[in-house]
Amino acid sequence: MAAKTNGKMDPIKDERTGKVREVGTQAIWSLSSCKPGFGVDQLRDDCMDTYWQSDGQLPHLVNIQFRQKTTVSDICIYTDYKLDESYTPSRVSIRAGTNFNDLQEVEVIDLNEPTGWVVIPTIDIRERPIRTFMIQIAVISNHQNGRDTHMRQIKIHSPVDTRSLLANDIGNFVTVECQQFATLR
Repeated sequence: MAAKTNGKMDPIKDERTGKVREVGTQAIWSLSSCKPGFGVDQLRDDCMDTYWQSDGQLPHLVNIQFRQKTTVSDICIYTDYKLDESYTPSRVSIRAGTNFNDLQEVEVIDLNEPTGWVVIPTIDIRERPIRTFMIQIAVISNHQNGRDTHMRQIKIHSPVDTRSLLANDIGNFVTVECQQFATLR
């Protein structure tokens, strides 16, 4: 599935309407490298004027580790080609797994001078949001063969209505006895 790019897209709108929640605050974030003062804090500060700047060889990695298995429906990355030019990612790989040793590629996207939010759906082969302990965002290449990269913000979204996901996982348990334990009171 292709990523959606649109400078006017606002993934926070889905948070405000209650469709998704941002779960990045529940994770431990690490970077493969960064320039001093341009690290995780700037990547997660909700300010489009600050950014993470890598410092080293490609690929540049953002590692997001959750304490428990977490449902992730999409990853939103804010970039600005007009400001960052050769620092702007042009190819990004999204990987998921339980730890660094078993990461599997979920999606690879090519970006063409993106300005604004890039929304990358993370779905499994059954067309459902993935459930994972770890997400890795790998910048494979930058525009104009740039060496370091800038990412201005990253949001990790989880669907709010998890009951429908659980119902699909457990099958057709619809007896009265099963239904009386389906919700908390």
